[in-house]
Amino acid sequence: MSRWLCILLLACATTAQAAPQAANPDDMDRFITDKGLLTRLEDVSHKVADRAHTVADQASSLVVNAMGFLGVPYKRGGSSAETGFDCSGFVRAMYEQTVGLLLPRRADQQAAATQVIDKKELQPGDLVFFNTMRRNFSHVGIYVGDNKFIHAPRSGAQIRVEDMDVAYWARRFNGARRVAGTADGDTAQAK
Repeated sequence: MSRWLCILLLACATTAQAAPQAANPDDMDRFITDKGLLTRLEDVSHKVADRAHTVADQASSLVVNAMGFLGVPYKRGGSSAETGFDCSGFVRAMYEQTVGLLLPRRADQQAAATQVIDKKELQPGDLVFFNTMRRNFSHVGIYVGDNKFIHAPRSGAQIRVEDMDVAYWARRFNGARRVAGTADGDTAQAK
């Protein structure tokens, strides 16, 4: 989005230098039409809207796909439904299967490779991190909305949805992150 805005501003700035001194609004309208500036702005606007829909669709697909794995057992180091998942293996698999982005393997690496956002900005598909092993970013889940997240919790448990307001999770909340590859960036690697 910002790339298109920069291109538009640059085009306007370079054309504006050659613009005649407009004596009245009709001259300015003619100038804008002659240079095709309105058409360029509409094109950029449509591309931004299309991109926003794509990101929203990816987030919805990601959450729906993740919900399909409810009940799969936790397995330390696990990265598939057949063997079970650990928290970061689950997140990595969901992003790879649904969005086509390959995240790092460990939760702390996933935190480092994603964009920091405020908890108030959380949207479905964002990542939420917790300090569950006396170190930052030792646990990760996928935000599903309504202050809830889906994750592979621990040995002996299964993938489930949890409420972030529960005291255990609220005390251990470490931060929220957005996978830039699903919005306007290239932090995650395309498959």
